[in-house]
Amino acid sequence: MEAEQRIAQLETEKRELQEQVEKLQEQLQEALALIKQLEGRLKKDSHKPPSSDGLRRKTHSLRTPSGKKSGGQEGHSGQTRALVQAADRISSHRPESCEQCGSDLQGVEGRVVERRQVHNLPAIRLEVEEHQVQEVCCRQCHSVTRGRFPASVGAPVQYGLRVQAWAVYLNQYQLVPMERTCEILSQGLGCDISQGTLANWAKLASEGLQASDQRLKQAMLACSLLHEDETGVRIGKQGHWFHVSSTRFLTYLRWHLRRGRQAMDDIGILPHYHGRIMRDRWRSYDHDGCSHSICGAHLLRDLTGLSERTKQKWARTLKRVLIAMNKLAWDWREQGATAVPKPIRDRWVARYFLVLAAGFAAQAPPPANGPKKRGPTKQSEAKNLLDALLHRADQVLAFLDDLSIPFTNNQAERDLRMVKVQQKISGTFRSDEGATAFCRIRSYLSTMHKQARPLLEALAAVFAGQPFPIALSFP
Repeated sequence: MEAEQRIAQLETEKRELQEQVEKLQEQLQEALALIKQLEGRLKKDSHKPPSSDGLRRKTHSLRTPSGKKSGGQEGHSGQTRALVQAADRISSHRPESCEQCGSDLQGVEGRVVERRQVHNLPAIRLEVEEHQVQEVCCRQCHSVTRGRFPASVGAPVQYGLRVQAWAVYLNQYQLVPMERTCEILSQGLGCDISQGTLANWAKLASEGLQASDQRLKQAMLACSLLHEDETGVRIGKQGHWFHVSSTRFLTYLRWHLRRGRQAMDDIGILPHYHGRIMRDRWRSYDHDGCSHSICGAHLLRDLTGLSERTKQKWARTLKRVLIAMNKLAWDWREQGATAVPKPIRDRWVARYFLVLAAGFAAQAPPPANGPKKRGPTKQSEAKNLLDALLHRADQVLAFLDDLSIPFTNNQAERDLRMVKVQQKISGTFRSDEGATAFCRIRSYLSTMHKQARPLLEALAAVFAGQPFPIALSFP
């Protein structure tokens, strides 16, 4: 009897030990999965867009080395500054006496045998224009009539349009901090202004650009292709998002508290747009009003990171296929074609799907008897990317069927890059009003730059109440 009780006790202890071992194994698998996920996060930021990478890790460029040395290449002719035909001032250097016999050469006519020119800046000083109001007595009725100051002259002493344009240009476009902008104006131009004055000038420019801001939005709706992107910023102590819509000739920046669909609806471009947008895989861009193209540079970064973290061969192979497709599109674009010829296009598309099939085959099957949880089953990073590449294949490969569609969304990333530079310099926007002024002024000046208009004159026109018009059609 005692032996049977002892056996039963041992069986119970054995079951308890087995349950503990299974529980520990389950905890170990969860811990290993978490470690793998955290290791992936540590490596992942090197394959994000440069504007979103942190300061601690150096980014890995997707460009392949050319093998050439830096600087001018062999056979390059080089360029030097040419002599101008008419100089502003001429200094003649002639000998006073003969080197041979010492005779005086004064009054003897000489000839120019060599010219050299020095390009320099004149001494910069403020030009003061005084406005005087006069009273005139009428000869007939002896009534005294007084003149009026121009509308732009409203104070006993003030700075003019060009000074205001220089200040706002340095601060808002060249991103020189306010204190240093005031110092540059003081040391370089002799204009002693306060940071408050500079902030008021930026506000004044922003108010003068309200109508131009609306025209920019209307111009965006008329474009056949828009580049869309967003990036995080700080306004005060709170995180916000800057959204950009851009083309080769237009830039439109706006900030919003949200990143997703609500922000896009409030900005008011995408809900009414019916062309094609170039974007990343962010779900909020999905809506029925327009066509979509997925940025190839984002996909290459995702594939590079996945290949390095998981060592899956299909990711490296698909990266090479996409790069080859982009080169193919460029070759046919340079030949004047509007699309890659269908037989060639079909062969490359078939190769794309063959690589995807290999990728799906390489994925581990989901556990058969795993714990059941609510919601969709969590997938690996590789499986999520494969699903996107399959279900969005028409958006990924649209650049083969229409060569006017670029492979990447670099246009939007370039237009957002200066926002990140501003954040690294200043750290934050002090107020909503300051962020709005930055968006309007930056949108206007970036558009003027793309349309080859002089930026300082464009800003002076804003302060004069007549901003340069936004061109809606281009050759």
